[in-house]
Amino acid sequence: MAKLKVDGKEIEVPDHYTLLQAAEDAGAEVPRFCFHERLSIAGNCRMCLIEVKGGPPKPAASCAMGVRDLRPGPNGETPEIFTNTPMVKKAREGVMEFLLINHPLDCPICDQGGECDLQDQAMAFGVDSSRYQENKRAVEDKYIGPLVKTIMNRCIHCTRCVRFTTEVAGISELGLIGRGEDAEITTYLEQAMTSELQGNVIDLCPVGALTSKPYAFQARPWELTKTESIDVMDAVGSAIRVDSRGREVMRIMPRINEQVNEEWISDKTRFIWDGLRTQRLDRPYVRRDGKLVAASWSEAFAAINEAVAKSSGDKIGAIAGDLAAVEEMYALKLLMQSLDSPNIDCRQDGARLDPALGRASYIFNPTIEGIEQADAVLIIGANPRFEASVLNARIRKRWKVGNLPVGAIGEIGDLRYDYEMLGAGSESLNELARGKGKFFSVLKNAKRPLIIVGQGALARTDGAAVLGLAAKLALAVDAVSEEWNGFSVLHTAAARVGGLDIGFVPGEGGKSAAEMMSAMEVLFLLGADEIDMTGASGAFVVYIGTHGDAGAHRANVILPGAAYTEKSGTYVNTEGRVQQTNRAGFAPGEAREDWAILRALSDVLGHRLPFDSLSQLRAKLTADYPHLLEIDEIASGDPADIQRAAQIAGPLAKGAFASPVKDFYLTNPIARASAVMAECSALAKGGFKQAAE
Repeated sequence: MAKLKVDGKEIEVPDHYTLLQAAEDAGAEVPRFCFHERLSIAGNCRMCLIEVKGGPPKPAASCAMGVRDLRPGPNGETPEIFTNTPMVKKAREGVMEFLLINHPLDCPICDQGGECDLQDQAMAFGVDSSRYQENKRAVEDKYIGPLVKTIMNRCIHCTRCVRFTTEVAGISELGLIGRGEDAEITTYLEQAMTSELQGNVIDLCPVGALTSKPYAFQARPWELTKTESIDVMDAVGSAIRVDSRGREVMRIMPRINEQVNEEWISDKTRFIWDGLRTQRLDRPYVRRDGKLVAASWSEAFAAINEAVAKSSGDKIGAIAGDLAAVEEMYALKLLMQSLDSPNIDCRQDGARLDPALGRASYIFNPTIEGIEQADAVLIIGANPRFEASVLNARIRKRWKVGNLPVGAIGEIGDLRYDYEMLGAGSESLNELARGKGKFFSVLKNAKRPLIIVGQGALARTDGAAVLGLAAKLALAVDAVSEEWNGFSVLHTAAARVGGLDIGFVPGEGGKSAAEMMSAMEVLFLLGADEIDMTGASGAFVVYIGTHGDAGAHRANVILPGAAYTEKSGTYVNTEGRVQQTNRAGFAPGEAREDWAILRALSDVLGHRLPFDSLSQLRAKLTADYPHLLEIDEIASGDPADIQRAAQIAGPLAKGAFASPVKDFYLTNPIARASAVMAECSALAKGGFKQAAE
């Protein structure tokens, strides 16, 4: 720690702090454009000028000078800095005048208007006139893809976007070319950016040079209602803010959560909002004479009741999809129990995960934040870049610090950091688990080895045996102890951990999702769209969901549900953290929240569920599963669960582990309904090469 005075106030701060951070700690406001806590220091906007007592008789850039660079006074006095002297004020006014030399007067038509750093700081630290008479320079706008809109006349060359793509996203797609008046930020060859995190440059840009292309000219920030929520596009559970106007979601922004997503979100999280309003199911439908026709709720319920009455419990099944909240899965589980059906499953991809083994066998035990403590990583059958982009950025962050060997088994591709390819499938994993190969000793010698098992390895016929091998390996390299549990399962579905937590898996004699397809007479699909429907030709299918996707196309009855922005729902992310979404708007038309649909249906079926409101449902849910009460907390798994998983054995199948995410942009019904995601997907298939429009 180091002591210093800021505007006469003595404080103590860590000695690695910059003077800007120290001044903020003391409560002083220091303007800045290029400085960002999560990026390297550039020191090129010069807005953060301060005065250092005893230093040179000129202002110093506080972002580029550290606390440890200060020297005490001649008699050992505490070093002192000033943030509000006349010299500092004049210097900042001059810098602001420079920054505005070429900046166009675009505020009335700029999407950054109302939340623009340049606007705010010009008001607070600038002057009301300029001494420059020269013409403003013009810079051609660049095409960098369908997500980020460029208006490069506004650019002040803070290089935040350049540093983000290089350091955090891991690919040097943006750069500054030219010098002086000819300097420009560009993608060099005017090709679309390829990063799954590129939308974050919109938040980083302190002016309106990089804005959201889909959101352009849609709304002003003060018109929007802001709702704090959680993302469900993957299993990371990123903290988001949903901005809506009336019933429509207008944009999705990140919130800071140091333990999960820091302040980044993936492009799928940020840009799927147009999919929330297209291809929506807004009324019940019943299939008559081979065609789906609009019906009333009572007609839809009567058709379901008729089908259930003709069947028996062992011929009725339920499959929960990837976006289902814990509440509706719990309500559906109770309904299936009342119908004497053991056929329930939340693992629509067929992942061989069993909650009977214990919680530690299916969660990301070291936590997402814990990745930064790891000193060796093995990735088995996962591509975290596409399956959990924000989590992948955390692995890259740790890799950048240095001394992090990364090994991978499976067909993975570019992860945006270096790794060693150890093999393709279960045979390579088996060799490693038996202590063979160099990487085994790398893991063994590491203090905190991290083993990540992906759904590409678990959603196979030998998935249980692969889980057992990974657990054996974790125990063999001492990755599991009371202090550190490095055994991690990386999920791709937001609903999966919650479903496993409440035991939404086949009961005694029950059938799995794949088996239900051909064996059931009545099949309930709770937003399940990622499953092959061709086998369910003889079943009466009831689809409860939001979009006209695969499940709805096959359904005999459609009951319209609410999307994650239209309900308060509990989700559990891949690390086992309990989270809740908040309602930002109401579902369209006659659509209702999924738990309410199941409660109303239970009345018609003669098996009334024991709750009448969401609070009553949650009271019953948390009485059965108390850990779901602790919002934003993780109920850690027992290391003994890994030993139980290590006992699993079985024949190993041939073939390489492959990530289940074939197209990052089209992984769920909401994303597939989004025109923006469709454009990104088409661009990705074409190698991101498309001429500017």
